[in-house]
Amino acid sequence: IRKRKVTPRRFIIHPEMNWLYIIESDHATYTEITKQQNREQIGKDIIDAADDEDKEAAREVANTMLSEKLPEELFGAPKAANGMWAAQLRVMDPISGDTKFIYEFEQNESAVCLSLMRFDTRPADTFLLVGVARDLVLSPRSHLGGMIYCFLVLENGERLHFIHRTVVDEIPMAIYPFLGRALVGVGSCLRIYEIGKKKLLKKCENKNIPNQIATIHSLGNRIFVTDVQESIHILRYKTMENQLVVFADDTCPRFTIACCLLDYSTVCLTDKFGNIAILRVPLDANDDVEIDPTGSKGLWDRGLLNGASNKCDLLAHFYVGEMVTSVQRATLIPGGSESLVYTTLSGSIGVLVPFASNEDYDFFQHLEMHMRAEYQTLVGRDHLAFRSYYYPVKNVLDGDLCEQYNHLDINKQKMIAEGLDRTTSEVAKKLEDIRTRFAF
Repeated sequence: IRKRKVTPRRFIIHPEMNWLYIIESDHATYTEITKQQNREQIGKDIIDAADDEDKEAAREVANTMLSEKLPEELFGAPKAANGMWAAQLRVMDPISGDTKFIYEFEQNESAVCLSLMRFDTRPADTFLLVGVARDLVLSPRSHLGGMIYCFLVLENGERLHFIHRTVVDEIPMAIYPFLGRALVGVGSCLRIYEIGKKKLLKKCENKNIPNQIATIHSLGNRIFVTDVQESIHILRYKTMENQLVVFADDTCPRFTIACCLLDYSTVCLTDKFGNIAILRVPLDANDDVEIDPTGSKGLWDRGLLNGASNKCDLLAHFYVGEMVTSVQRATLIPGGSESLVYTTLSGSIGVLVPFASNEDYDFFQHLEMHMRAEYQTLVGRDHLAFRSYYYPVKNVLDGDLCEQYNHLDINKQKMIAEGLDRTTSEVAKKLEDIRTRFAF
């Protein structure tokens, strides 16, 4: 465990060398340069406030204060005002934990996102783009725009060289590589940028995202964009017209936090209220949106419910009970099956696993029904109502509840096993098998 002076926010992994690129930022914090400037200013004020006969003693006190650095681990860091930010970019070796390179941003710049990519115009080089907010005040929310820092990756990813920075009018909350270019979510605008000599060059823009872009993912020509309040919007990039067109969205408002693509049409979302939802674009959806033949380039299909022409189908929904901060497809054991791994704000790690057969699904569905009737929670809440707190639970079985079978008394275990036409050992074996197949 390596303690950091600034809180890590996000990281990505170099695909070839496995270096970690970490952005760190803290609110109400001074950068090291600002701390040194404040110490020098205090020393100057001490000398100026002293009388003529005390000048020499005041100068000694000021020099002692400048030369002596008290450890912040013991004495704490100086508290900055609201809206003051300190941020830095770190390249770290994941094995040894050593820092290979560090870049400190200027005072009041907060790093919010980053992405590695290669541009078609410079295919031999790898670039790291970092989205930064300027003078961000959290409440009431205000800022002076943002910037996109561009770094050139050198020495097999071990070092970074600053190229340029691009000033934008909103905070760039998400960056993602797309067909040799960069997809950037700047406020509520989705933009495509190309690399330039002095800054990034804007090539295309879509302003139909309602509030603020949270995450961006792409697969082929499809782009999956989540909004902080209005769930997901799925766009198609039309190469000939250089247009980004929204052709599908969701019917329910979701305050999305994280997103994970499952296939070309299916996506998993998490929101700030603790829900996990799996959405799918209908199979008959046409992402090749027609253009008005009159020449005005307006969309011919005006959509439904003041939105896109297609609406995503809800495949599954589950209320976890705490804010889910990230979700990722992963294989936790060598040779095991793939599952969805999620993490929560309080530090929990959960797994959503797919059923391999209808037999397993029927077994655990009936086991869950019996456990809802027989297992009483400490607070006495109805299990079905709890898991359907915001939306009705759908196509997800509660493994935590099924695991409580082994903690029931032996008479209830036998009664439930008889209802399932199994023995108690067979039920326990089923529970153990699904654990070892995916996670343990």
